[in-house]
Amino acid sequence: MSGGALIVCPTPIGNLADVTLRVLEQLRQSDAAACEDTRHSRKLLVRHGIDLPLLPLHEHNERAQAPALVARIERGERICLLTDAGTPAVSDPGSRLIAAAIAAGVEVVVLPGPSAVTAAVVASGMAGGGFTFAGFLPRGAGAIGALLDRLDAAAVPVVAFESPRRLPATLALLAARDPDRGVAVCRELTKVHEQIERGTAAALAARFREAPRGEVTLVLAAAAESAASMPNASLLAELAAAVGARRAAALAAALTGAPRNAIYAELTKGR
Repeated sequence: MSGGALIVCPTPIGNLADVTLRVLEQLRQSDAAACEDTRHSRKLLVRHGIDLPLLPLHEHNERAQAPALVARIERGERICLLTDAGTPAVSDPGSRLIAAAIAAGVEVVVLPGPSAVTAAVVASGMAGGGFTFAGFLPRGAGAIGALLDRLDAAAVPVVAFESPRRLPATLALLAARDPDRGVAVCRELTKVHEQIERGTAAALAARFREAPRGEVTLVLAAAAESAASMPNASLLAELAAAVGARRAAALAAALTGAPRNAIYAELTKGR
C-alpha cells in the first residue's frame, strides 16, 4: 500500500481477541507503530504474529516526538498509533500527534474498534437516548460536583472513567449528592473478572466501601431520571410480592421513569 498515513488503531480493552481485522491488516502493512507502552502493545502483536518496530509515544514525550513522526509520514511511511486500550486520544495519548498530522496535511485514517464507553453504557441499561462522556473524573469532591453540575443540564446519562482507588470516595460523593440516582459500576470489561453492578448511588457506595482492582467505568443515570427518584420502597415491595421482582421493576420504571435496572437492584438487594 503506497502513500504515507497515520492510522489510528483502537486496541482491545481487555480481551485480545477483540481486535478488528482492519486493525490487524493495517499493522501488517505499516512501517512502525507509535505506542503508549511498547511492552503492552508487543503482547497484542505477538498474539497475532505481527513483527513491527514499536516507538514509544506517551504523555511525557508526545509533544517532542510528534514532529518527527509527521516527517516520517510525509516521506511516505505508514505509522500506526496505538494506546494500551481503546481508541487513542479519547482519554489516552495521541491527540497532539493527530492534530500535528492534520495540520501538516497528511492522511489520517481512524479505524473503529472496542470501546469501554459504549460497552459500559449499554451494559448499564441506560442506553437509547444519548449520553455524555466525561473522560476521567477530576480529583476532589468540588471538581467532580462542578463537572456534574455542568453535565447534568443535558439530562442524559453520564459515562466516566474512574480510578479504582478513588471509586469508594466518588460513590460516597454521588450518594451524598443524590442517594437515589441510578449508577452502574462496570469493572474489568471484557476480561475474565468482568463485573457490572447496578443500583442507586447509595446502594453502590455501601457495596464498594473498599477499593476494587482493575479498570472502572461509571455510568450515571440522567439527572432527569434521578429527579423522578426511586419508587416508594414499601409500595414497591408490595408490588414485587404480587407480581415478582422483575415484573415489578418493569412496571415501576414505566410509571416513574426511574431506571428499571436500578429498581430491580434495590428489590433484590441483600438476597
